[in-house]
Amino acid sequence: MNTRRSFVKKSFAGLVAGSLVSFPDNSSAGTLKEKKEDTFKLAMAGFSFVNFKLDESIEMMKKTDVHYLCIKDFHLPYKSTAEEIAAFHAKLKAANVTGYAVGPIYTKTHEDIDNAFDYAKRVGVNLIVGIPNHEDLKYVEQKVKEYDIRYAIHNHGPEDKLYPNATSVYNFVKDLDPRVGLCFDMGHNRRDNQDSVADMGKYAKRIFDIHLKNVTAATKDGKTCELGRGIIDIPAFVKMLRKVKYSGSCALEYEKDMKDPLAGIAESVGYFKGVCDVA
Repeated sequence: MNTRRSFVKKSFAGLVAGSLVSFPDNSSAGTLKEKKEDTFKLAMAGFSFVNFKLDESIEMMKKTDVHYLCIKDFHLPYKSTAEEIAAFHAKLKAANVTGYAVGPIYTKTHEDIDNAFDYAKRVGVNLIVGIPNHEDLKYVEQKVKEYDIRYAIHNHGPEDKLYPNATSVYNFVKDLDPRVGLCFDMGHNRRDNQDSVADMGKYAKRIFDIHLKNVTAATKDGKTCELGRGIIDIPAFVKMLRKVKYSGSCALEYEKDMKDPLAGIAESVGYFKGVCDVA
């Protein structure tokens, strides 16, 4: 009982103290600067919802006020009919959500790549997040030219023998068609002991999508955590996004508590929006 009374007293004291805080007088005309709208968008990476049906995923996006989704095939299968694709988009639209890309899509053959581009065209998006073999990159470039659909290669950290970090992707794509670029997973990049803020600046012109996340360590043992609790300096990252005038999506990929992720997603979304408001 004493503990409860003490808590109430402290809470009340905090409210009183808060009411005594003075704020600057912004009543004079012209003292407030109008905040510029950012060129980048907050989105959700579909993999965050791997354990949930589409309706449940949309509900979490509504609760956290996120309006863009990178579409995964477990929500919209590769062999979906035109009617199924239309129904999918109608469901997103009713919730004020837009599907802006598909993937990540792993490909092992030219036929897999053909299917990925055909799928993206039928879904009606102009961006594929993919993981192709090195020897297939020229074929990917050929399909990019044929379809005029951008292709963003995803890095997956120190375990990934193909594309562990942003530099590895960039070195493969720098001489290809400029529509072949990166899906920059900033968390996996940091897990490979790379500087994700600096790399955002280095490779910005070829970064088409970002998997927004934070991690606990700059090693392969690093785990995804709530956006404000990891080792990546998110305010510095936001400042870099603005410096390079990044105009793509920052797709939150939340890979912690994946069977019960809403609290962590909400915390991460709130943190990111708060950083964007004050950075």
